[in-house]
Amino acid sequence: MMKLRSKRFCRSSSKLSNGGNSIKGGEKEIKWELRPGGMLVQKRDTADSEGEGMITIRVATVSKWHDISVQATSTFGELKMILSLVTSLEPREQRVLFKGKEREDDEYLHMVGVRDKDKVMLLEDPATKEKKLYGFGTACRTISV
Repeated sequence: MMKLRSKRFCRSSSKLSNGGNSIKGGEKEIKWELRPGGMLVQKRDTADSEGEGMITIRVATVSKWHDISVQATSTFGELKMILSLVTSLEPREQRVLFKGKEREDDEYLHMVGVRDKDKVMLLEDPATKEKKLYGFGTACRTISV
């Protein structure tokens, strides 16, 4: 990350008056950041802004719930990887629902609207549940005549 300094130029308070209220200027350091695409943008000051920092998500299964802390810019696939450690379900066996819709692995949490303390539903994939029930996941026996 790059830090660049720039000076903020101030105009006289008579030109910036707003209904009798004058805006007094001061020198403030502006922080810059370099985005992955190469764009240089002004860094946000607030840590509470959407898409930054760690968020806690409450993941509800059929009988339990888990509080998971992840980066706000994570994907649902990364969330499934963390949930596989907690629930012992493989990521391909999981179905993650947010706001009533199943989410794909490549969707970002902050782009969909997941915020701190939001609830996400975790369900087991019905196809894999059926395979486990009938034993298709294990090696098949061969019948010899």
